[in-house]
Amino acid sequence: MGGVNMMDPALIWFVVGLVFLMAELIAPGLVIVFFGVGAWIVAAVCLVKPISLNLQLIIFIVTSAVVLACLRNRFKTLFSGHTTAVQNPNKDIEDFVGKRAVVKETIVPHKSGKVELNGTLWNADASEEIAIGESVHIVSIDNLLLKVKKS
Repeated sequence: MGGVNMMDPALIWFVVGLVFLMAELIAPGLVIVFFGVGAWIVAAVCLVKPISLNLQLIIFIVTSAVVLACLRNRFKTLFSGHTTAVQNPNKDIEDFVGKRAVVKETIVPHKSGKVELNGTLWNADASEEIAIGESVHIVSIDNLLLKVKKS
């Protein structure tokens, strides 16, 4: 009966690679995964031909570094999404100015209430009292506080 040899270098390198891949899930940064790939390459080489530990370590270091250098930027763009070179962090919020919202909690001068805009509740302030259910339009934004007027 041929059992699994737990000291088989191919199995050890495979498990090491698996640990690196799981570590990438815990500490994402798209670096650790390439060491997992390097470990799996060593595991594949060990399956084909037994090699010394020194050669295994050299193959691991070299292949991990080469795969990291060649593929990290390519994969990073796939996983990070699209960003523009110049971003305006207020752009989306500034788009609210001029939009209509519905009062969900009475607004009293100098005491914010709540308005619903695009299905989301926002804190809102006005210079006059505005009752629940009334329609308002947004005139400005101060941080995340909407300044509104009756429509």
